[in-house]
Amino acid sequence: MPITLAVPKETQPGEQRVALVPAVAAKLVDQGITVRIQQGAGAGIRTPDSAYARTEQVAGPEAVYAGAEVVLKVQPPSLAEIALIPEGAVLIGFLAPHNHPEEIKHLQKRNITAFAMELIPRISRAQSMDALSSQASVAGYKSVLMGASLLGRFFPMLTTAAGTIRPAKVLVIGAGVAGLQAIATAKRLGAQVEGYDVRSAAKEQVESLGAKFVALDVKADAAGGYARELTDEEKQKQQALLAEHIARADLVICTAAIPGRAAPRIVTEAMVQGMKAGAVIVDLAAETGGNCALTRPGETINAGDVVIHGPLNVPSTLAEHASEMYAKNLQNFLGLMLKDGAITLNWDDEILAQSVVTHAGEIKHGPTREQIEGGNR
Repeated sequence: MPITLAVPKETQPGEQRVALVPAVAAKLVDQGITVRIQQGAGAGIRTPDSAYARTEQVAGPEAVYAGAEVVLKVQPPSLAEIALIPEGAVLIGFLAPHNHPEEIKHLQKRNITAFAMELIPRISRAQSMDALSSQASVAGYKSVLMGASLLGRFFPMLTTAAGTIRPAKVLVIGAGVAGLQAIATAKRLGAQVEGYDVRSAAKEQVESLGAKFVALDVKADAAGGYARELTDEEKQKQQALLAEHIARADLVICTAAIPGRAAPRIVTEAMVQGMKAGAVIVDLAAETGGNCALTRPGETINAGDVVIHGPLNVPSTLAEHASEMYAKNLQNFLGLMLKDGAITLNWDDEILAQSVVTHAGEIKHGPTREQIEGGNR
């Protein structure tokens, strides 16, 4: 019997993405997999059900989950959805386990093998599966467009009959995937761009995109390409350095994040008060609290004469390409476990071992297990 793979319609309000696009679904069908799609799953990317040729299409959530051996999702499943997933099935998607302890406990109880795409290790072999990077690239690009729409001035230098208009000054805080994409996009729009990151490796990447690197004499590189948390003394140095650059910027884009933890507070209230009238902050870290002390997740506010925008789920605003990239990440990840028409989980593979959250009735991800079970294990 072929493996049955289910793709439900996303239920989180505002989520437009879908876990499988038609092109990737067709490739899985070619591998002998039965792909079952809930009707309307592609509506958010304006893809009709008819585009999913050769897949099974069913009307409701009960039908899409029934008998599924593999379930692909974008957002973490709700408790109601978990109740519909067959016991012993494999679930793959963004799970945010630190924010959904009850859901993780229910996955554990139902003996579901759950993989979190955000936990895939950032190693060379896993680059094609790195959904965090693919979605961060979307967010970085869109953040500049958001900033441009909120800013009451041009990005590029313009020479007109009415005089010369100077280019906008953009500061991007955090030079990870989202930050680098923001830098590249702001440069394409003609702005003067600066990039800041506490990781020393970021200098070359920022400068390769034609931006100026704001250097802090602190080395904060950590494993996996992330930055470690700064000491109190280092934070003071950071604030003193950034305050000058933030005061000169027309647009500040914040992208600094620590996986599984609250976003570091980098832009203080005092820094905001020192900004130009009409300046804009776009805080991509809003979902985990924000890099700016005044950010309100999901809101656009005025702090004096400064606009602070705290968008949520930015990749969903470019749902078509975000879904296409995510579906390819899933396809490549599935390739690790689908062998000769069967599900084979090789726990010696570090990608599988590090991204699994629950399996065989246990919470396998250490930090999540500690959060939920504490010393009871």
